[in-house]
Amino acid sequence: MSTNVVRSHDATKDARVDLKFEAVVIPVSDVDRAKEFYARLGWRLDADFRFDNGFRIVQFTPPGSGSSVQFGAKVTTATPGSAQGLYLVVPEIEAARDDLVARGVKISEVFHPGTPGAQFQPEGSSGRVSGPAPDHSTYGSFATFSDPDGNGWLLQEVTTRLAGRIDPAATAFSSASDLASALRRASAAHANHEKRIGKPDPNWPDWYAEYMVAERAGTELPT
Repeated sequence: MSTNVVRSHDATKDARVDLKFEAVVIPVSDVDRAKEFYARLGWRLDADFRFDNGFRIVQFTPPGSGSSVQFGAKVTTATPGSAQGLYLVVPEIEAARDDLVARGVKISEVFHPGTPGAQFQPEGSSGRVSGPAPDHSTYGSFATFSDPDGNGWLLQEVTTRLAGRIDPAATAFSSASDLASALRRASAAHANHEKRIGKPDPNWPDWYAEYMVAERAGTELPT
C-alpha cells in the first residue's frame, strides 16, 4: 500500500510575502566617530552590540523612517565613504536643512537639478541650480551632506507622491512633523478652494481629510 499523500494546491503559495526594507549597511573607518556623528543628527540609536571576535554592529534610525542604517567592525568589505546617493525624504527642505545646520552639519545650499541627475554631481557642479524647484514641485528640491567618512546623503523634498507609490487604502504619517506639514499644505489649498467657491466652507474637516489622503496616495487632489 502506498503511503504517498497527494496534497491539494496550497493557496498560500500564491499569496504575496511582504519584503520590508529594514536596513542598509554603510562602510566607516572609525565606528565611534560615526556613532557620534549620527547621534548628533538626532537619529535614534537602536543597537550597539560588540562580540568577542571583534565584530560590532551599530544601528541608527532617522526620525520618522521605517528603515535604518548599520555600520560597525567586520560588517562590510566596502571602502569607507563609498556609499553615495543615500536618500532622506523630507516634507520641507529648508526646515530639514536648517535643523542639520543647527546640529553642526556641513550641508549644501538647497538646489534643484538644472539637468537630469545633477543631484548626484559634486557640490559646485554646473548642473545644480541654486534654490528650491519652482513652486517647490515635489521630488525636485535637494540638499546634500556627508558623514565623516564621506558617505553621501541626499535630502529630497517630497510633498505629493507619484501615483502608485503609496497604497491608497493605507494612509499614515510617520511623525508629528510629517502630519503637521500635510496639514499646512491642506490649509493653503483649502484657502484657495474657498476663494474659488466664494464663501467659507463649513465642511473643511472633510475637505482636509480628502486632500491629505489624495496627496499621500498620489491620486487626484480635490479642488
